[in-house]
Amino acid sequence: MADIIDLIYADHEWLRRQFFRLDDARSTDELAAVWDVLSMRLDAHADAEETVFYPALLKHGGRDDPGNPEGDPEDETEDAITDHNAIREAVRASRGHEPGSDEWFEAVIAARKENGEHLDEEEREAMPDFIKSASLELRHELGMQWLRFYAEHESSVGIDIGDKDAGVYIEQNS
Repeated sequence: MADIIDLIYADHEWLRRQFFRLDDARSTDELAAVWDVLSMRLDAHADAEETVFYPALLKHGGRDDPGNPEGDPEDETEDAITDHNAIREAVRASRGHEPGSDEWFEAVIAARKENGEHLDEEEREAMPDFIKSASLELRHELGMQWLRFYAEHESSVGIDIGDKDAGVYIEQNS
């Protein structure tokens, strides 16, 4: 089964490992090589979640789950969009500087911090809420959409790297 939850977790693990690879880089060429791929994937991951996962969370989320009175899909989605915007902003800032420069490191560290907080929050709130409320069939269907998304955007062509208004996003996808 191509479970959307498993695929998102796998993406999260890949993102975390790439940030660790930046720690191992010993030259500006190595920094650039790791960051070029990682920064593109950060953009792609945000777009994939906004295209596949969050619209489904808004429609099938656990708001009415008595076991989780905190679970509000709109609130979780708003948090995610805001986080994605902060990550995209840091990635854009990094692209304006030479890899290895103080300004570049500042932007990359900001992206790492924002991304880490986002992944932790998503894994603690949005994903468990979705697991409780979504059928295995829906999770598989979304998993296949996720795989198609990445297949269609393999070279990062067509990835939306623009910020989004969380309120407008929620309205359009609810």
